[in-house]
This record gives sequence, structure tokens and C-alpha cells, in this order.
Amino acid sequence: MHIHTADFRVPAGKRLRLKKWATTIHRLYKSEQDYRRLLNAGVAELSALQRLLYASNNYSLLLVFQAMDAAGKDGAISHVLTGVNPQGCEVTSFKHPSAEELQHDFLWRTTRCLPARGRIGVFNRSYYEEVLIVRVHPEILLGQGIPDKLASDDKIWKGRYRSIVELEEHLHRSGTRVIKFFLHLSKEEQRKRLLARIDEPEKNWKFSEADLVERGFWDQYTRAFEECLSATSTKSAPWHVVPADDKYSARLIVSRVVIEALQSLKMTYPKLTVARQTELKAMRKHLMQ
Repeated sequence: MHIHTADFRVPAGKRLRLKKWATTIHRLYKSEQDYRRLLNAGVAELSALQRLLYASNNYSLLLVFQAMDAAGKDGAISHVLTGVNPQGCEVTSFKHPSAEELQHDFLWRTTRCLPARGRIGVFNRSYYEEVLIVRVHPEILLGQGIPDKLASDDKIWKGRYRSIVELEEHLHRSGTRVIKFFLHLSKEEQRKRLLARIDEPEKNWKFSEADLVERGFWDQYTRAFEECLSATSTKSAPWHVVPADDKYSARLIVSRVVIEALQSLKMTYPKLTVARQTELKAMRKHLMQ
């Protein structure tokens, strides 16, 4: 299997139309058994790179996942990162802002959760919610304590895009690599998955009436994603539009993008000084005695 990850990357500065991006591709595996083999190989490779990231302690990696409901964010995160040492990786899911979070700017709550050097951070939803769900439901702004003049200004979205891009550029300069995934699901596939949440008892807990309500805003969300991805995909923090109708292929693509991002850092294990080598030899001699 060879995945051309550049095929899924949103070019910086280009206007994006999601209808021109596939939600499904020729599957990247021959069978379910082959998928397991490929995924496990990716997990092993990613685990080794994560150990190197932790040992070199110069960079960190932030993975951002955004999508329509039922696109498979949770599954992609859990399967791709299943072999990574929990001490070196942290997943944060962002729901509705708390009362405390609403007392701060929209980037505050996510900034507190950024990964430290040597670690991988995963945002399941993120600060991008503030230019997606809030844009589709602008009435949410009324509860955010923003001055009325600012909340009613159409330029607020461009201002937020700028704040996000500047934050991500700052992170890049500081050694945090930001990789962003939009899991691109078709409306028909979402319908099937929502039905499965009703029809299959073990999935009932996943379904809520809100899923149907938000599905009614499909076109508005599509436009919001198009605007967002076009405005915030940059060379240093690119978006990847991942065809998500086939969960298995989507996971393999995400895995390869993350692996290539870590490989590009050209990391090495720390080299020991002569003094440290002498210390280790002395301690080894002591243990042997």
C-alpha cells in the first residue's frame, strides 16, 4: 500500500469546494485481515516515532480532528493511536464551553491543553468550533459575553480566522507541528450511520435528537467548513480532507499523514557526552560488582 498524502492536503491560499473532494476512494486494503495488518504496522511505526519524539524532547505534535456528526473521529483517534504510550499522548475532547471558559477569549480553553515538548496532543473538536458551529448558529455569540458591536459585525469570522492562523504559526515557530484532519463524510453515509445508532442496541447510547437537528443544517455546515478550510490551511499547519465513507481507509490515511509528519522532523536520540559515557561505565562497573 502506498498513500500519496499530498492528494488529501488542502493547498494554502486556495478556495475549496467540498463537492469536488471525494468522500470515498478505492479502498486501500484487500480484506479486513489486510486492513488489520496495515493498521498494526502503522501503529508500530507510530509508536517508535513517538518514543523518539519523547526522547529528543524538541518538538511536539498537535492533531486536530473536525467533521460532521458520525464521521468517525473517535474511531480514527482510538485506532490510529492505540499503540502510543499514554504518557506521551493526550486526547482532549471539547464540548460546550463551561461558564469559566466563556469568561475568556475563544482560544483560551484550548490553549491550556496544548501538548508539551516531546508529546502528541489530539483535539477531538477544537477552537475551530468557534468558526463552525458558532457560525451556523450565530445566536451562540450572544451567550459568550462578547460586546454587542463585535458580535454583530460580519468581520468577526475573518478576525477569528486570522487569530487561529497566527496562533498556529506561533506554535510552528515554537516547535509544535499542527496537523489538521477534516473527515469528509457524505450525507447519505451519515444517514446510514445514524440509522445504525438507532437500530443496533450497542450503538443506541451514541444517538441523540441533536444529531437530527444538526443534520438539518447540512448545507450551512458545508459552507462553514469550506470557508474555514480555505482560510486556515497553511503550509505550516495544513488541513487534510480525508474521505470518510470508508472508515478503514480513512484510518489508514490518517495514520500515514501522522507518520510522515513525525518523520519529517529528522529526530535523533540524544547523544551522550564523553563525561556522561564515563559516568555510565562507572555505574555499570558498580552494578557488575
